[in-house]
Amino acid sequence: MRLSGHGLRCVRGGREVFAGLGFTAASGEAVAVMGRNGSGKTSLLRLIAGLLVPAGGTIELDGGDAELTVPEQCHYLGHRDALKPALTVAENLSFWAAFLGGERGDAAATLATVGLDHATHLPAGFLSAGQRRRLSLARLLTVRRPVWLLDEPTNALDVAGQDMFGGLMRDHLAGGGMIIAATHAPLGIEARELRIGGVA
Repeated sequence: MRLSGHGLRCVRGGREVFAGLGFTAASGEAVAVMGRNGSGKTSLLRLIAGLLVPAGGTIELDGGDAELTVPEQCHYLGHRDALKPALTVAENLSFWAAFLGGERGDAAATLATVGLDHATHLPAGFLSAGQRRRLSLARLLTVRRPVWLLDEPTNALDVAGQDMFGGLMRDHLAGGGMIIAATHAPLGIEARELRIGGVA
């Protein structure tokens, strides 16, 4: 499987963020998108995820499911945790499983993997920042998708959480998945760098 972008141009708020951008990522590969604040790292992830429309260029996934669009084969994990605070940890996970569709993993096992099995019935609004991030990471395991798009994924995670997430990423890559991550900090896994310049 191979994900690629060719001649990508992104315009936001009437201003060009980047133009002529290309990238590739293959099964089993992680790409770390690097650049200063406002250079377009998050915008690139959002283009791949289908949340923004490119002003130019194309994004293709070769070897994926021909019946699905590129965004339908991606998990997008933003730098903000998309949780419903009034719902419990388990209810949040069930919501995302239903919303994303596809083949579901075992919710109890998933929460144990990310270290939240003790908080299953706790409203998400009561979680610490690190626990909220762990619940967001659990979405990646709840419904399997080959492409992980991660925006500052280790934010708020303690050392144990970063180690746990590093293991999840390595397992995903070993299973033939791919990762594209916008980050200012080391991911904790081997990753090829893609540097973005320009001013947003």
